[in-house]
Amino acid sequence: MAYDEGLAERIEDYFRSREAPIDAVAKKMFGGICYMVNGNMCVGILDDSLMSRVGKDGYESALAEPGTQQTIGNFKAMKGIVWIDAEAIADDARFGDWIERALAFVRTLPTK
Repeated sequence: MAYDEGLAERIEDYFRSREAPIDAVAKKMFGGICYMVNGNMCVGILDDSLMSRVGKDGYESALAEPGTQQTIGNFKAMKGIVWIDAEAIADDARFGDWIERALAFVRTLPTK
């Protein structure tokens, strides 16, 4: 299992249950799954960790939160994307907060 299917279901349920539902497209990427919003990577899953695209401005404050870690690509930090471990997203409210952070950032990007 490259990604937690239960976590994928939680994300999909969250997108559908919002007052203004989100039309996200799931794509297999990086050995896991990512959810694209308006053609932009928003959130994703690898194993049982959630990836949240918070943007460069939200990066440092996101890393200060419990259960987060930076994303490393090509041997350097990919500022703007954080990983959140399963324990830190067990609570539905915190889980939703991470998705909303990613949605807020992705809404600032042009549609692809």
